[in-house]
Amino acid sequence: MHPELFSIGDFTIHTYGFMIMIGATLGFFYMTYSAKKDLGIERDKIQNLAILVIVSAFIGGKLFFYLEDPSYYFGSWENMKRNFRTGFVFYGSLLFAVPLIVWYFKKEKWPLWPLMDRLAITACIIHGLGRLGCFFAGCCHGVPTDMPWGVTFTDPISQAEPLHTPLHPTQLYSATLIFGIMIVLLMLKRYNRFEGQLFFVYIIIYAFGRGIIEFFRGDEERGYIIDGVLSHSQFISLGVIAVTVWAYLRFKKKARFRK
Repeated sequence: MHPELFSIGDFTIHTYGFMIMIGATLGFFYMTYSAKKDLGIERDKIQNLAILVIVSAFIGGKLFFYLEDPSYYFGSWENMKRNFRTGFVFYGSLLFAVPLIVWYFKKEKWPLWPLMDRLAITACIIHGLGRLGCFFAGCCHGVPTDMPWGVTFTDPISQAEPLHTPLHPTQLYSATLIFGIMIVLLMLKRYNRFEGQLFFVYIIIYAFGRGIIEFFRGDEERGYIIDGVLSHSQFISLGVIAVTVWAYLRFKKKARFRK
């Protein structure tokens, strides 16, 4: 679509990175407002949290991206550098960031699950806009399709393959899924039955939807557990769904007994 937003000399602003920046900014504003309004946590404390989340999510997302083809990326510094500003794996960011976030909350003696609920909505903002960035960059593209909503990428520096061929807009499928989850969470927030419910609902719906969208993905270099059948992300989704559904039911049962 439009991988590069604009260039000034040798300095280029990539649309993917720009969308992530917009998402992070909006997510930060939501988190600071919500944490202050609902939990009385000051803005400067959330700033420290934001730095931790951004750094850990970047490292985890990039590391998992490189691990999809370790011989290619770790075997050549040039290959790592070429893909440094684009290409992230969401599950890498999630699995890397969540333990550090939990540690930070406990260190600050903050209420863990009320904040995780608010972080779920924050994550939807950042992740949804990030998927739109994927669409502009052409990464995470779909397989060829003859459906009327197929999207044709023509920019020679687009990461979509093949060019000039209608592809499933899997990036838009993902963005729609994520923004849909955000709407559900905002509605559910008014009738929250137990602390942590929003976080668990976010993870369960996303993992299920991601597993389905994977069938339409065309970037086969992301790797498979079973070639052409079960991708790395689908494998992780199955584990995430199992653990999160168990946690959801456990928390729900505890909340019922407290009543």
